[in-house]
Formats: sequence, structure tokens, C-alpha cells
Amino acid sequence: MAKKAFIDKTDLRFVGWNIAAAVLSGVLILAGLIWWLRGYTQHGVEVEVEDVRGLVVAEAEPILSTSGLRLIVVDSTYSDKVPFGTIVEQDPKPASHAKHGRAVYVTINATGKRQIIMPNLQDLSYRQAETTLRGLGIEVDSVYEYEPSAYRDLVLDVRMDTVSIQPGDKIAVGSKVRLVVGFGRGTEYVETPNVVGLTFRDARSLLLHNRLTIGAVQYDEEESPAEGEENKEQYIYRQEPDAGTKIIEGETVALWLSTDIEKVVSGGNSEEEEWF
Repeated sequence: MAKKAFIDKTDLRFVGWNIAAAVLSGVLILAGLIWWLRGYTQHGVEVEVEDVRGLVVAEAEPILSTSGLRLIVVDSTYSDKVPFGTIVEQDPKPASHAKHGRAVYVTINATGKRQIIMPNLQDLSYRQAETTLRGLGIEVDSVYEYEPSAYRDLVLDVRMDTVSIQPGDKIAVGSKVRLVVGFGRGTEYVETPNVVGLTFRDARSLLLHNRLTIGAVQYDEEESPAEGEENKEQYIYRQEPDAGTKIIEGETVALWLSTDIEKVVSGGNSEEEEWF
């Protein structure tokens, strides 16, 4: 009697076909997945990046959108060599290739001239003032205006188109200003104007108009200002010499200032004031 084989050859063939089918199925599934991913991610599909430099954002966006790209503003800069608000840099670079849907990052020129805050130049020499202003990007007229003052060659005022620019005012870079410089005391007598009730800014302008300058300034000391009144405007409640006094042009006028309106109205006469 013949012995039966331990493993039937028919069974081996069946197992082999199953393994082959499984491998083939795996290969087909993997190939299909790769094909789907390539289509989903647009693998290998690139577009040429248009040059949008020199355009404003509203013009550049539809151009990039037509190529399937997005525009994102990431920075701004200032230059007086290109129009305000236009694109000055882009990434990716023009004529390079990028995948469909990619963002193009751009830097734009500022929409207006950069502003600087006018420093306090009063009582600086005109040479120091010139250096300071030019360092900030402000052009200084080579012609000066001269006014009587207590001290010679010190800056009394800064003007642009005859308008006085006060410390703290904002001015565009590249603007041209003219310095008002003192030439010392004059020879004529002028009448001291009344500056009581004015702000420091207005008093300074009025005194300069009358060929006088500001001398010592005293502010009322407040140990703890009320909430919300830290930047409250201060007004002049006393001046010396008094209004109407005739003094040599170029002399100084001392000022007392306070936020107390009652004190301003009364002229500070409610109590004896003492100059420091």
C-alpha cells in the first residue's frame, strides 16, 4: 500500500497562487496610491513665477492668481527711488518655477514718506543743530534767519515754509527746513507781549515774533496727578517781565506754568509765588 505524501502538491500550488495574488494586489494598491498622491499634490507640475516688482498689491494679486499662485505681504521698507506702495522684492524670484498653489512672499515700499519726530534744538549751536537734522534725514537750508537773542549763534527756532516746527512735531524725511539763529541782543526796545493763559508752544511763537526768547521755565510740581491727567495741557499763569514792559530785543522772558485753570485765570495771585 502506497504512503500518502505529507504535503499535497495541490495545496502548495494553492498557497503559492494566494501569495502571488497578495503580492500583486499590494503592488497594484501601492502604484494606485502613488498615482493618486502625484495627482493630489500636483507633483512635477510647476509654473513660471511672474515678475510683479514695481506693481502695487492690487495689480500683482490677479496676475499671480492666474498662474495658480498666492501673494502674501511679509514686510515693508522705505525708499525714495521707487513709487510708494509698490513691490520691491519677491520670493520666489521672477522667472523661477514654483508648484501650483504656492505663496509668493513680497516686500512693499511704504505708502508714504517716513516720519521723524523733531528734536528740541533750542539753545544748541546752529552747527550742532545742522548735524542732528541731517543725521535724521532732514535737509537744512544754507540760508539762515537771524533774530535778536540773549546768546549768539544759538538756535531759536526751526521753520518750514515760514511755519515754526515745534519739538515733538512729526516731519517727513527729506523735508527742507531753515534755522532761526540768534545774533545777540539788539539795540531797540520792544514791548513784552502778554503770554499769560497761553500754552508753552503758543507763548514761544509769540515771543519769537516779538524778537524775544524764553528764559527760565518753572512747572508746578504735582506729587501724584489724577488718573487720566498725566498729559494734561499746562498753561502760563505768570511771566517776568510783565506784559507791557519795554526791554531790549533779544532779552529773555521767564515763565510759570500750571494745569490749574483757576490759577491761570487768577494769574497766580492767590498765593505768593517764589522763583526757584
